[in-house]
Formats: sequence, C-alpha cells, structure tokens
Amino acid sequence: MRSLLFVPGDSERKLEKGFEAGADAVIVDLEDSVAAASKAAARATAAGFISSQRDRTGSAIYVRVNDLSTGLADDDLAALVVAKPDGIMLPKSNSGQDVQQMAAKLRVHEAENGLPDGAIRILPIITETAAGVLAAASYAGASARLAGLTWGAEDLSAAIGARATRDESGRYTDVFRLARTMTILAAGAAEVAAIDTVFPDFRDMAALGKECREAERDGFTGKMAIHPAQVPVINAAFTPSAEAVARSRAIVDAFAAAGNPGVVGIDGKMYDRPHLRLAEHLLARARAAGSLA
Repeated sequence: MRSLLFVPGDSERKLEKGFEAGADAVIVDLEDSVAAASKAAARATAAGFISSQRDRTGSAIYVRVNDLSTGLADDDLAALVVAKPDGIMLPKSNSGQDVQQMAAKLRVHEAENGLPDGAIRILPIITETAAGVLAAASYAGASARLAGLTWGAEDLSAAIGARATRDESGRYTDVFRLARTMTILAAGAAEVAAIDTVFPDFRDMAALGKECREAERDGFTGKMAIHPAQVPVINAAFTPSAEAVARSRAIVDAFAAAGNPGVVGIDGKMYDRPHLRLAEHLLARARAAGSLA
C-alpha cells in the first residue's frame, strides 16, 4: 500500500470523497476524528457505508478503532466486523502483545460473522506512547495478521510532554526521528511494510513530496494521508520509476542467468546478494502499484 487515506467515520459526505480519492487504502476513522458523544452513531454510519462500498471500491478498507485502553474497541469491532473490512488499524499499540490481544478479539468476531479465521489484518500505530517506541522489536512474530507497522508523532508528543515535534527548519526533533527509525527497523525485523506517518499541512504539496521521497529513500513503502489531495503526490512518490524498475530487472536477470551466484557484474559494477534482495523488493512494489505486469 502506497497511500492510506484517513476519513472520519461519522460523515457520509467525507466517506464518499475518501473512497473516490484513489488511495490504495481508506482508513475509516472511529478514533481521533470522532467526538466521544458521536462514537455510537459513527459506528453505524461507518458500517453501513463500508458494506455499500465493499464490492465497488478498488481501495482496501481499514477501520481505525479506539485503542484498547479506552474500553471502546469491543463495541467498534462488534459494529464493524460484520461489514467485512480488510483490516483494523490499532492506535496506541504498546507492543506485539496488543496485536495478539486484538487478533484474539478478531477471531471471535470473525467466527460470529461467518468470516474465515485471519481474514482481517491488523496495522498497529507503534509509537504513540513511550512504551510503544521502546517495545518496537516485539512485533516480529507477534501475529500472522500483521499487515505492516506505522508510526505517529502527535500522540507521542502529548505523552512525553514535548512542545513540538519539529524544529524551526521543519525537521523532526531527535525523539521523533528515533520513533520514525524504530518503525523502519521494527518493520524490517517483522518482515512487513513500513508505513510513514501523516504530513499535516495538506496545502503544501512541495513539502509533502519532499517528505515522501525521503521516506521512500529510507525504506518506507507508503504514507498515510489526511486529505484526498495528498493521495496523488504520495502514490507518485512511492511508485518505483521506470529507471529503477529497469535497473532492478537487470540485476535480477543477471543473477538468474549466472545461476544465482554470490555476486555478478553489470556494466563494470559489482552487485551482491543484498542488491538482489533490494531489486526483488522494488519489483514487488512496482507490481503491487500496477506499474509492472
């Protein structure tokens, strides 16, 4: 998934626009964008809308439920699993144990709704608490439902008392760069996708594009969006270029032609097995993005 667009679950108008945005995944939000008094109504609105779009959209459908500590997640699941979402986004996840707890809940709800065991994936936000950042390594092997790992800065800022997440130049400060880095490493250890956090200024497309390119360079394979206008920028940045695809194909073909040795030479440059794995990953991303047959 390159682009994952947040849409408030309590607004049919915004849901309609969100599902028309061309995002790889739409995240129907029942957490931060929905007031406490509107939670029950949002569940009904979201469930009805997801059911109506289930077979009509090309986007994967995820639901961001309320975090496990609120006591609201069970009500969210009871209302939404019947609509057959592709996945659940788990906010404020403190460790792989939280993913396991959510997986156990999903297993019950899947059985009650006649869904196959494991049908619904889990995408946790792993850096919204200090404990979550420090437990990043615990996601490896936590659950077969794990679809990827993503991170967030704003809730972490509130949790630790940081007055800002970025410095005067717009760069993340050290603690938030650490959270970002831990997400990439944790995703690598768990062998799942690393998804970058949102860029809050939805009017500054140039800055968004720059942040996307840096994220892709560093190992993220997608980015969350808060506005439909951000989706094309994100999709473009995380779709491998024709040049990158051609170079990766050449590396893969060279290893295959040579009988998969430890190293090959192409145009006077040596490539070893890590280069082959990187090329294979890039081709897989291109295939998922629809830019490679």
